[in-house]
Amino acid sequence: MKFTLSWLKDHLDTGASLDEIAETLTRIGLEVEGIEDKAAALKPYVVAKVLTAEQHPNADRLRVCTVDAGDGQPLQVVCGAPNARAGMISVFAPPGTYVPGKNITLSVGTIRGVESRGMLCSGAELGLGDDHDGILDLPDDAPVGQPYALYAGLDDPVIEINLTPNRPDCTAVSGIARDLAAAGLGTLKRAPEPPVRGQGPCPVAVTLDLHEQHRDLAPLFALRLVRGVRNGPSPEWMQARLRAIGLRPINALVDITNYMTFDRGRPLHVFDAAKVKGGLTVRLARADETLKALDGREHRLGPETVVITDEAGVESIAGIIGGEASGCDESTTDVLVESALWNPQNIAQTGRRLGVVTDARYRFERGVDPASTLPGLDHATRLVLEICGGTPTEATVAGALPETERVIDFPWTEVRRLAGIDLPRVEMKVILEALGFHVAGSGDRVKVLTPSWRPDIEGKADLVEEVIRIAGLDRIEAKPLPRAESVSKPVLTPIQKRTRLARRALAGRGLMEAVTWSFIPHADAELFGGGGADLVLANPIASELSDMRPSLVPGLLRAAQRNADRGYPDAALFEVGQCFASDAPEGQSIRATAVRRGTAGFTGAGRNWDGAAPAVDAFQAKADALALLSALGVPTGGLQVVAGGPAWLHPGRSGTLQFGPKNQVGFFGEIHPRVMRALDLKGTLVAFEIDLGALPLPKQRATKTKPVLALSDLQPLARDFAFVVGRDVPAGEIVRAAQGAERKLVVGVDVFDLYEGAGVPEGQKSVAVAVRLQPTERTLTDAEIEAVSQKIVAEVARKTGATLRG
Repeated sequence: MKFTLSWLKDHLDTGASLDEIAETLTRIGLEVEGIEDKAAALKPYVVAKVLTAEQHPNADRLRVCTVDAGDGQPLQVVCGAPNARAGMISVFAPPGTYVPGKNITLSVGTIRGVESRGMLCSGAELGLGDDHDGILDLPDDAPVGQPYALYAGLDDPVIEINLTPNRPDCTAVSGIARDLAAAGLGTLKRAPEPPVRGQGPCPVAVTLDLHEQHRDLAPLFALRLVRGVRNGPSPEWMQARLRAIGLRPINALVDITNYMTFDRGRPLHVFDAAKVKGGLTVRLARADETLKALDGREHRLGPETVVITDEAGVESIAGIIGGEASGCDESTTDVLVESALWNPQNIAQTGRRLGVVTDARYRFERGVDPASTLPGLDHATRLVLEICGGTPTEATVAGALPETERVIDFPWTEVRRLAGIDLPRVEMKVILEALGFHVAGSGDRVKVLTPSWRPDIEGKADLVEEVIRIAGLDRIEAKPLPRAESVSKPVLTPIQKRTRLARRALAGRGLMEAVTWSFIPHADAELFGGGGADLVLANPIASELSDMRPSLVPGLLRAAQRNADRGYPDAALFEVGQCFASDAPEGQSIRATAVRRGTAGFTGAGRNWDGAAPAVDAFQAKADALALLSALGVPTGGLQVVAGGPAWLHPGRSGTLQFGPKNQVGFFGEIHPRVMRALDLKGTLVAFEIDLGALPLPKQRATKTKPVLALSDLQPLARDFAFVVGRDVPAGEIVRAAQGAERKLVVGVDVFDLYEGAGVPEGQKSVAVAVRLQPTERTLTDAEIEAVSQKIVAEVARKTGATLRG
C-alpha cells in the first residue's frame, strides 16, 4: 500500500515529521517498507535560466551556454541538447551532483577544450521519465533559483507499508490516518458529507438474479447515472498522486474510481451509459461466456464467476475488472457509477482462476467496509460533479446491507491476562473508541461493538491486540525467566535425536544431503513396495506426483540420474525423511537413505594420476549403513547381516540388516537391473535404507560419562582357522560362533579367505577366519592358547556343522 504525505494529511491533522510518522506506523503494526523522497534526491537541482547559447568552437553538436542559477554568478556549461537556446528556463545541476539517469557524479571538466561547470538536465537524466530528446523546457514564469523538486511538486514523500491480510481497513489512506490518530499522532479530519440529492430516478434498472443459496455473493448493488459529463484529463493534483503510487492516469472518470480505491478503500466501477443496453443484471456466468476486459485479454468465465450483464451480454466481472466494450473514454457524456458489495471468498477464487490481479480484487477479497457502499457512491458522485460536471440522478439500490455488527463481552482484566500489562481503563476505552469501536458500560466488563470496517475482530483476544498495539509493546515490563531449580530434562525424543545425528554422520562420510518430493509416480511406488489405494493423492500438485512415497530410494535415484545427465556422474546423496506404508499414523516412518553412483566411493571419485577410482559396489552401501548405526550408538552385538533384500535390490548383491528374523531395520545393496530399466537409470547405483524408528534404543545408564578406557599391557595374538562348511551356511554364522566361544579373550574375528574347488567336497566351501585374542591378566601359555583354539573349533562345529580343514 502506497500513499503520499500530503495525501495522508488530507485525513490527518498533524505536525509530526516524516520520520515520526514512519516510526509510528511500524510501531502500530503497519510496517513501513520504504520511503521514496524525491525532494531529498533532487535537492541540488535548481531552476535556471540560459543567458546565452553559442556554438562550440570544436564540435558541431555542442553549445557553450551561460547559465544563471539564481545566485547572480553566471556559470559556463557545455550542452549537447538540440533545444538549448538563449532565454529558456531549464533545470541545472552544479558540480558534485549525482545524476541518477546517467549514474555519474558531476565534476568540473573540459569538453573539447572548453570548461564546463555543471549540467543542464533532461527528464530522463533526473530519473523522471524516458525523454532524452532535450533538456527540460520550463515555462517562462518558473522562479529561477528555486529547487526544482519544490517547483515541480516532487517534494511529497511516498510511503509504502506492508499490510497483513487481516487489515482491509488500511487499504485506504483514511484508514491509515485513523490508526495514526488513535496512536496520538494527530487528529482525524471528519468533515460532514451530506448525501447527494439527484434529479429524478436512475433510468437503468438493476436486478440481482441469484438463487437463494447464492445471495451472499452479491448482497448489495447501488447505481447512479450522471448526465452531461466532460471526461477530459483529471486535475493535476490527482494525477500527481496516482503517478506517485505507480498508477497511470487515464481520464477523469477512471482516475476518480482509482483515487477512491486508495483514498477510501472503496473500489467502484464506471460504465459509459451510451454503451449499456437496457438494465443491468447481476448473475452467475454461463459456461460458454467470455469477456474482453480492460486489460485487453479475453477471459473465459465459469459458472462460479459473478458477472454484471446487460441485454447484449457480460459487461464486467464483479469486483475484479470491467469490460472493454462499456469503458469510459473522452467521448463519454453520460456515466453510470456503480458501488457494490461482493463476497470476499468468491472474489479471491475467481481472481485466482482467471489470473487477474487488480486493486479492486485486492480489497474485495480482504473485505471492503459494507457500510461504505452508499457513502462511497455519493463521494464518487461529488468528485465527478466537481471535476467533470453533469447532473446526477437518484441512486437505485438492489439488495440489502448485511448485518456485520458484532458485540463482544470484554473484561478489562483480559489485557493484563493476555499481554501482561496494566493499563488504566480510561486509556483503554479511549484507544478503542478512537479506532471506531463503541464501548458501553462502566464496570469491570463492558460491551464492545465492532465497527463495520474491521471484519477481523472476532473475540476478546483481538480487542487486546488492538489496545496493546496502540498503547505500545514497549510498555510491557521486561521480566527475567524464572531460574530452574534443577537441570532441565531433555526435550528431544529419541527419533528426533537420531534424525539429527543421522544427517551429521552421513554428511561426514562425504554424502550430499538432498530433499526430494514426498510424492512419486504411481509406477515408482509399485516398484518399491507401495502403490496402495490409501496412499494415492486426491489432489496431486502434478499428475506424475500421484502417490505418497513408500521409500526414499526412488527420489534419490532420480536425483542422481539428473546429476549424471548434467555432467556430474559421480553423485553421492543422502536423505532423512518420512516414508509411508499406509495412511494410518503407525504406517509412517522416519528413514535414513543414501545412494552412491559411478565411482562416488568413500575414498574418492573420478580420475586420478594413479588410475581411475573403482566403481561403487554393495559393500560401499554396507559400510555406510554400519557407519550410521555406529554413529547413532546402536548396540550391534546382535546385528545380523542376511543375504538378499527387497525386490528393488539385486538378489545376489544385497543384504538385510536385522536384530532377529522379526526385526528387520534396513537393507543395502546394488539396484536391481529391472528397476534400473523401469526408471531409465544408467551406470552403477548402490543404496541403503534404515528405518530409524525400528532400531533398538541404547541401554540407559546412570550417567552419561564415558567409561574409563581400558588398554591391556599384554601383546595380542592371532590364530587362523579354515573351516569346511555347507555352501548355504553364511560366513557370518561362523564369525558369531567364534566370537561366542570365549568372550573374555576373543576381541575380533575377520573373514580373510573363501574357497570352492579342488580339495573341497562338492556342495561345500572353505571359509578362513583370523581370530584375535587379547589377554588382560597375564600372558597365555601354549596350553591355554591350544585350549581356546579347541573351544573355538568346537563352538563353530556345534553351531554351523563346520569341520576344521585339514
